[in-house]
Amino acid sequence: MIWTLSIAVAYLLGSIPFGYLLVRMFRNEDIRATGSGNIGATNVARSGAKGLGILTLVLDALKGFAAVVIAQHLAKRYGFPQGYDIAAAAALAAVVGHCFPVWLGFRGGKGVATALGVFLALVPITTVLYVLGIFVAVVFLTKYVSLASILGAALFPVFALPHAPNRSPILVACYILIPVIIIFKHAQNIRRLIAGTEHRFGAPRVAA
Repeated sequence: MIWTLSIAVAYLLGSIPFGYLLVRMFRNEDIRATGSGNIGATNVARSGAKGLGILTLVLDALKGFAAVVIAQHLAKRYGFPQGYDIAAAAALAAVVGHCFPVWLGFRGGKGVATALGVFLALVPITTVLYVLGIFVAVVFLTKYVSLASILGAALFPVFALPHAPNRSPILVACYILIPVIIIFKHAQNIRRLIAGTEHRFGAPRVAA
């Protein structure tokens, strides 16, 4: 019961499409018809609503953080010794919810901000800082947010697994599958990076 409840709550929290809702509420537009069509913070900011983009980033991270904290609380309250595994399952469910939200026909964002939120609640802060450092460095050097997201996701297990509290299948799956989902959701970005047509951060968008 506790597993089902934690995973269901995490998925539903993760599936709240803040980028879509904010742009719809404040600009009466469908963010899916703008730029890349993504509902995440980057596309919201590129649509001309930088303030809404920042708010989307914060809220997407907070929902991931909340999903894990709620799972941890439920596991502790009901005395489940697998509390870390339950929290890890909730983390994965929250990211899946963001990337494949039931409310938008399972077409959501790319999961980067939500993953940041779940890992802030799940892993040591130093691990998050290492990955964030890589992200910032790649953006600074290349101006490609997508490349920074892909490399950060790919390297996350390298930093996280050595410090994991256990090596249970659920925990390992969480640490590996979340990055895999993020990279999968960046498939179009990868094709554009290879073709040399990917949009650079801060540059005017000339094509969707």
